[in-house]
Amino acid sequence: EPRVVLMPPRGSHAYGSRLSLSPDGQTLAFSALLAPWVSGSDPLAINPIDRLQSPSASHWFGTDNFGRDTWSRVIYGGRMTVITGLGVVIFAIFFGVLFGTLSAYYQGLGLVLMRMVDVMMAFPPLLLALVLVSILNPSVVNVIIAVGITYLTTTARIIYSLTLKLREEPFVEAIISAGAGHFRVITRHIIPNLISPIIVQATFIFAFALLQTAALDFLGVGLPPEIPSWGNMLTEARMYITRAPWLLFFPGIMIVLTVLSLNLVGDVLRDRLDPRFQDDVG
Repeated sequence: EPRVVLMPPRGSHAYGSRLSLSPDGQTLAFSALLAPWVSGSDPLAINPIDRLQSPSASHWFGTDNFGRDTWSRVIYGGRMTVITGLGVVIFAIFFGVLFGTLSAYYQGLGLVLMRMVDVMMAFPPLLLALVLVSILNPSVVNVIIAVGITYLTTTARIIYSLTLKLREEPFVEAIISAGAGHFRVITRHIIPNLISPIIVQATFIFAFALLQTAALDFLGVGLPPEIPSWGNMLTEARMYITRAPWLLFFPGIMIVLTVLSLNLVGDVLRDRLDPRFQDDVG
């Protein structure tokens, strides 16, 4: 039984192109993996004598109101960003693809699942995440679930529309006519043709999840305050914005650069993987 996967033609600009993270994305991943060695100090170590020191040779990003090294806390905050971001991406993509493909393939089930998705999409993402975290109590896993649910809905909608289109393709109809089972059709022929939009969607989910988790931390309902994260650093630093502006600047600029980097990666992946953009990029 043939397996058909839609790919750009060999002569196109996209085929065989090498895709890599931007320098900001590589720095974030490297720092997250090697945080204990890159940071150089304990992000939780309190030293009241060194409190609110400006950036210097001994403390590159200065210190906070407890004398903790800001550089170390920014590095460990990047680790939490990678953990929560990947967790949200895995959760949203897995359930979004599951709900989207099943809803499009089984129309009766789709009437129920898509109406549930429509109800959740009626709520602003941050408000929905706030409600879910308040119900589940703040923790790393619960934040991942709460934020993942907000982006599960958009993923399910995208996969639903693409799967509806794929169901009408001649090769799918031929495979069904040949007697292939529903599970085989979905897993071997429909989902492989959705890999490109799934990858692109994952990069944008990562970027928006970073912003949303930082917003939850800033509002005090995200990660527990003892866990170093960029959002927690911002909410602690707001009381010292005039006396120690570096406490806001460094975690804030890391959020901006990381989100910008991920959005650029998403744009490049879309241009490389989607054949509809080949004429524009080539």
